[in-house]
Amino acid sequence: MTEIIDFFIDAYKEAPTHLIVLEVIAFVFGILSVWFAKKANIWVYPTGIICTVITVYLLYINEYFGDMMMNFYYSIMSIYGWWNWSRKKEGDYIVPISRTNKKEKIIGLIMFVMTMVVTYLVYKSYDYSLEIPNYIDIVTSGIFFTAMWFMANKKLENWILWIIANLITIPLYAYRGLGMLSLQYIIFTILAIQGYIEWKKSLNNNLQTV
Repeated sequence: MTEIIDFFIDAYKEAPTHLIVLEVIAFVFGILSVWFAKKANIWVYPTGIICTVITVYLLYINEYFGDMMMNFYYSIMSIYGWWNWSRKKEGDYIVPISRTNKKEKIIGLIMFVMTMVVTYLVYKSYDYSLEIPNYIDIVTSGIFFTAMWFMANKKLENWILWIIANLITIPLYAYRGLGMLSLQYIIFTILAIQGYIEWKKSLNNNLQTV
């Protein structure tokens, strides 16, 4: 147990105070964002924007450009999702929780592949020497990109993608010495599992009342 605690503490012994504070803020708002997402609450987006904007900066200064690009995309997609979730017609929200159809699955697959290609090119544009963690980063970027698009459209399958990518990201961030972010993704995974269960239950209840 002591070794685990030391792992999280050692990474921050020489870190500037302002970066630690920013990471704590991103940590808190990131957890809040996923909590609100689990509840299908629109506050997922304003809290998420705070988290992702800070995370973009933290990843940039650490030169993790793939993850940085994804968090920049999250910020943009959060604005779209915020608008999409808030749309109403005759007082009722017009974007319900639903499953992806065949067309949406194909679009998701295209987005996944295109994101990996773009992320790879971003690394290359910085003349970055790619190693195994970077290639893992490229794959998770594609998964996260697609998951965020599915979430913005309230598709149940977004949670499956979050769970897969989170499980890959936990050891990746731990390897990089970003202990707080690694811990955050452990919590994200737990909340994502709960989110899938809650959204599926809500979807089934809605189908029964139609």
